[in-house]
Amino acid sequence: MRDRSGQPKSILVVSSDITEKKQLERQFYRAQRLESLGTLASGIAHDLNNVFTPILMISQLLPLKFNDIDRQTQEFFNTLEDTTKRGVDLVKQILTFARGTEGKHIVLQVGHLLKEVAKIAQQTFPKSIKIVAEISTNTLWSVKADPTQLHQVLMNIAVNARDAMPDGGMLSISAENRFIDRTYAEMNLDAHEGNYIVINIADTGIGIPPEIIDRIFDPFFTTKEVGKGTGLGLSTVLGIVKNHGGFLQVLSALGKGTQFQVYLPAVNATTTEVTKDTELFSGNGELVLIVDDESTVRQITKASLEEHNYKTLVASDGIEAIALYAQHSKEICVVLIDMMMPNLDGLNAIRTMKALNSEVKIIASSGLSNNRQQLMALGAKAFLLKPYTAQELLQTLYHLLIANS
Repeated sequence: MRDRSGQPKSILVVSSDITEKKQLERQFYRAQRLESLGTLASGIAHDLNNVFTPILMISQLLPLKFNDIDRQTQEFFNTLEDTTKRGVDLVKQILTFARGTEGKHIVLQVGHLLKEVAKIAQQTFPKSIKIVAEISTNTLWSVKADPTQLHQVLMNIAVNARDAMPDGGMLSISAENRFIDRTYAEMNLDAHEGNYIVINIADTGIGIPPEIIDRIFDPFFTTKEVGKGTGLGLSTVLGIVKNHGGFLQVLSALGKGTQFQVYLPAVNATTTEVTKDTELFSGNGELVLIVDDESTVRQITKASLEEHNYKTLVASDGIEAIALYAQHSKEICVVLIDMMMPNLDGLNAIRTMKALNSEVKIIASSGLSNNRQQLMALGAKAFLLKPYTAQELLQTLYHLLIANS
């Protein structure tokens, strides 16, 4: 600062405390690193899971194929399976690190949490949204979970459902007990054989476009307008569910709505409540044509059927399926066919096989339940929602063959 004559008389210093700014910068950079790590971990997990899946499946099928083996060979099989499972667990640990930490888990009844979420939705959501809750706390098994984190999962999904119905609709909340067998578990790497609680939260909203449904759990990915979503909600949901040993299934169709299925391992569940009578539904040497572009699904379905006295042929797409059917149409009793396949999809393959033989028995399978009516109208005799258990597959086959025998 200068005086009237222009001579320096003092120095003016302006200082600002940027400690908070630096702290926010560090948090932001950490969030960026976690985003990159989460995306990288997801990619690595996907690739490693593709490597581990056939190894794990083979390690579990080998003992079934070779009954009369010595003790040392049996130990080799066990070591192979255990080592593969450790590899799978390492992948899950990477994802756990990238997507969250565990909370305090206690044994609880999810029905009470669901009723609380339904009550909050009833009180706070727009009146144009009808809340339908079908929850029985008397028959549901218990889970070991962090109630606060689980409540966060349920509310995140419910709020997303609300946002997907700007003009109103229906929000359905329900839960059920379910036993997952080896077939289902090997078709979904996140699943394990055993008892689960399945929480269903469904809306009748706008649905999720097919091209982005695989990205909805990515950190910071959002389809909402700026300022209305962080893109962390579903990423958090996935991290919490995985930390509880569970997994998620998402079914959606544009203009028809979305259904989230949260699978949580049950504790102290009585297996007597679960029917495991797959042996009652064994075949009599009938030939089944299995059509699916996923090699894992083909292999485990083939193994499951052959273990229960069926013969099988396999095809990886609709073109190969039609060629096999034309060659073996007289021997093939049932065609089990997926809908989403390259080269020629399931719908057109069914039409072609129906043209070759109007009496062909077809079981259609798909990950989207909304395909059911269209497929049944096209001539399919039954529908299986993927992933399916061995019991569901064998029951469907048994009833189809008996009903048409």
